[in-house]
Amino acid sequence: MPLYPLYALLFTHTGLSDAEISALFALWSVVGVVGEVPTGALADRFSRRSSLAVGGVLQAAGYLLWTTLPGFSAFAAGFVLWGIGGTLVSGAVEAWLYDTLAAADAESSFARLYGQVNACELIAQVPSALAATLLLPLGGFDLVGWASVATCLGAALLAARLPEPPRHGADEPGDGLGYLATLKAGVTEAVTTPGVRGAVVVVALLASLDGIEEYFGVLAEDWQVPLQWISLAVLGIPLAGAAGAAVAGRLAPRALAPVLLAGVLIFAAAGLFAHPSGLALVALFYALYRAVLVVGEARLQERIDGRARATVTSVAGVGTDLAGLLLYGSWAVAGLPAALVLAAVVALVLPLGLGRARARRGPDPIRPPSATTT
Repeated sequence: MPLYPLYALLFTHTGLSDAEISALFALWSVVGVVGEVPTGALADRFSRRSSLAVGGVLQAAGYLLWTTLPGFSAFAAGFVLWGIGGTLVSGAVEAWLYDTLAAADAESSFARLYGQVNACELIAQVPSALAATLLLPLGGFDLVGWASVATCLGAALLAARLPEPPRHGADEPGDGLGYLATLKAGVTEAVTTPGVRGAVVVVALLASLDGIEEYFGVLAEDWQVPLQWISLAVLGIPLAGAAGAAVAGRLAPRALAPVLLAGVLIFAAAGLFAHPSGLALVALFYALYRAVLVVGEARLQERIDGRARATVTSVAGVGTDLAGLLLYGSWAVAGLPAALVLAAVVALVLPLGLGRARARRGPDPIRPPSATTT
């Protein structure tokens, strides 16, 4: 997305103050927390494919507002649209992929394929940055904005052409079950089913550690990387993360905690070194972390039995947003050491949520009693 690496600059060039920009980010976060689970239930009740497509359209609408009516009100409305669009995609992607594989009796491939999806998302930062670099001098923020609108609409069109797989472990949508029943079922499974509940909590904590990425540039500057070279210096970190995600399918679940702890120790060594070359160690940490994250999310998908798969995944997403506040607060108090201690604690609790055997299958929590089997 060409606009993504530049939207903060768009705000400042429009004349927004730091307080106004912070307010926009806060609004974006609130929309994500509030909308995550309800939109997950929409994907479960109606269509994961439609959720993905509408999510792209809403994000395009947000960028359209930013491009044609730049100002605080339009930016706020755009963040609301983008936030809702993001929640429509979150959870629906994992649910769509898992059920597509389940329909082909290939659930065991989820970790490998989901890792490749994650890798593509990270690698996309490179052409996005290049596009932003090329488009901005040619047509300013307007051209960058219109290119981003077109990109979102193109993604929405591709999503609309995806097949809608049958729901794994449940009847097809449209069987008379309502939206509220679907929402209740997903939340109930996430918070009351022991095997699922533990995985939801652990995956939420694990995913929240990705917030450390926001500080890579800060660390590079602290480690004496010249300002003009910071963007290039940290570019290898997401690429390393992409490599880690791509090979995550080879990582055994029992290795998650040791691998993440090893990554934390490597990152700590880089922090002690505090030298530009330490960014190579940070890249290694990020590769290990992204591999662990992919496998953890795959274990969560394996434990979900009901049809409200996107809703359960969205509950974990809300937990990620809330746990992310703990990470940001830790960094604000004590910087990198506090964040690494938090990451080490997450690594130690991984076996508690993901190490047990998969939860036993039972009746679908939202399937009517007459439809359950014995």
